[in-house]
Amino acid sequence: MKVLVTGGCGYIGSHTIVDLINNGFDVVSVDSNIRSSTQLLDGIEKITGKKVRNYKVDLCNLEDTHAVFHENRDIVGVIHFAALKTVPESVADPLFYFHNNLTSLINVLKCVKEFNIPNLVFSSSCSVYGNTTALPVVEETPLGEAQSPYARTKQMGEKIIEDYSRVNDTQSILLRYFNPVGAHPSALIGELPLGRPDNLVPVITQTAIGKIPKLTVFGHDYDTRDGSCIRDYIHVLDIANAHTKALQYLIDQKNKSNCEVFNLGTGNGVTVLEAIKAFEKISGVKLNYELGPRRPGDVIAIYANNTRAKQVLGWEPAIGIEDMMRTAWQWEVALRDRVLSN
Repeated sequence: MKVLVTGGCGYIGSHTIVDLINNGFDVVSVDSNIRSSTQLLDGIEKITGKKVRNYKVDLCNLEDTHAVFHENRDIVGVIHFAALKTVPESVADPLFYFHNNLTSLINVLKCVKEFNIPNLVFSSSCSVYGNTTALPVVEETPLGEAQSPYARTKQMGEKIIEDYSRVNDTQSILLRYFNPVGAHPSALIGELPLGRPDNLVPVITQTAIGKIPKLTVFGHDYDTRDGSCIRDYIHVLDIANAHTKALQYLIDQKNKSNCEVFNLGTGNGVTVLEAIKAFEKISGVKLNYELGPRRPGDVIAIYANNTRAKQVLGWEPAIGIEDMMRTAWQWEVALRDRVLSN
């Protein structure tokens, strides 16, 4: 069975492709590569022995998107990752985010409808919950005020799919994941931010290896156990496997409605300072960091109730915070070694 993965050259997309292939799926990728590199496709091939074709297409271009679907009429489903995802950038340039993330989704849905694609899995985010005080969040937790234009595009994307699903036959799943971190244990694929990263773990590993001189902890006066923000960090392999399980759940027609929602998190909140300590423990590297002011767009604390995904999808996050940090560090070291060997 063939699956179309949008954003397949990205961090979560590449790991999901590996998981799909390992579970017997044939995969094609669509990625404009404006924020990604085909380098991860080479890693996928080394891990799986399968060469994955990527269509270098901007999904905001309907004609080019249509051509990809026309050439792959036999796909059983679409997993839609393709989106811009940097919170500070979205705050600075909201129109860029609204145009890219929503136009691309609408174009994908137009093609899904025209070519009668039965199944869709959407990459959503815990950011849809906003600054909620109801912790851990369940899928029924009311969506709060979006703290950034990026988060708003995820809220709006979910509503677009919900409205679409009410009047079309496509079966959809919205996966709200929390903070994906880590890398494949082979160190052949991992998070590959272009330019300076905004997510905590690549900032940690790049600081440790010397790419970034100093890490800033944004906010140390929050109402949390150590003053820093709390997040639910989850290994990217666990996230990837949830996409495969969600797609198989739809293919097996186990869904109770045309659009279902699942949280993907470990259920454990970890502060920024605790994450730093976990990294220092597994790496033996003392991080150069400072406590700085709060950052616009950041939610104070959020972590998941993942009971529904466990019970309905049969999904279980298996990798703890130390192994998250260990694989992220191994990936960072591997990147450095490749540069040195060249």
